[in-house]
Amino acid sequence: MASDPLVFRAMNRRRLVLASAAAAAAAPFARFSSALAQDGMVITGVTDTAGLGDQNFNDLADAGGKQAAEEYGVEWRVLESQNAADYIPNLTRAAEESDLTVAIGFLLTDAVAEIAAQYPDSRFMLIDSVVEADNVASVLFKEQEGGFLAGIAAGLLAGPERKVGVVGGIRIPPVIRYEVGFRAGVMTVAPDVEVLISYADDFENPTLGKELTLAQYDQGADIVFPIAGRTGVGSFDAAVERGEGAWIIAADADQSHLGPDNQLCAALKKIDESVVRVVGQVVDDSFEGGIQNLGISEDGVDLAAWHGSVAEDIIAQVDGYKQAIVDGTVVPPVDDETFETFEPVVVDGVATPAS
Repeated sequence: MASDPLVFRAMNRRRLVLASAAAAAAAPFARFSSALAQDGMVITGVTDTAGLGDQNFNDLADAGGKQAAEEYGVEWRVLESQNAADYIPNLTRAAEESDLTVAIGFLLTDAVAEIAAQYPDSRFMLIDSVVEADNVASVLFKEQEGGFLAGIAAGLLAGPERKVGVVGGIRIPPVIRYEVGFRAGVMTVAPDVEVLISYADDFENPTLGKELTLAQYDQGADIVFPIAGRTGVGSFDAAVERGEGAWIIAADADQSHLGPDNQLCAALKKIDESVVRVVGQVVDDSFEGGIQNLGISEDGVDLAAWHGSVAEDIIAQVDGYKQAIVDGTVVPPVDDETFETFEPVVVDGVATPAS
């Protein structure tokens, strides 16, 4: 499922969304529907400020919640956060009225720590960060692995000007892992390729994302990796406007619906599947607090959704490095410090760095 394009529905943002095994319906923010799912179990997602419709992180979690509703007969609800001040009241409400609260994103970390301590008998899932509490399942992803494979692809396919780009949102740990993994992948197979890096300092600004991406194209990059949430939608806008030869490597989700002729591939982050998994743990009463760190080996990240123009030998080389990560032969960096000490490893018979 995760490798297929997400079907994003037009929604009014900043509202409460309810989904059950039978249907999904919207309701005003001020109240929940009184109708419960068959077994009465309620799961509530709390978004970060990008909200639903980001065509990325929050929408992936929402897709997972809807799938869990279908598979387990639970009721899935979403509370959207208009600003950071909404995190505490939204999490409080969810904790009081739900069997599991899904906190969607690193930006909710401090609020989850506070509310989880106040509601020790409530269960929480925190995506992309860690709160050390018995009632919090902290789900992390090894973005550095997906980013590394994206960098391998970009390095192998970089054009004659030998430049590729990264457009970031806010430089929080998950974004850093993507960035340094990508840079390490590029330098492994194409050390002559320059990586341009621009940050919007915003996950909700597609206009700025477009501007930064166009600027990188103007500087000679032909492949750009947006790791920027809703801001990254603007990167696709830039690629579509620029036309043939302007490529995007999507992050988190297959976003080819935004530019089917411009998406080179996608570094998948299976947030949707992780939500289904943790909901299942609540349903079968096996839920436990602690860290779940999901990478290639755990089927948490991947590089997929290849454009039809990409040659099979390129995909085979990327797959060779994927296996090297699984085997432990290649260990992508996770932050600035480990990037500085990273030594490229050439996988025999797969690719040889340019001299």
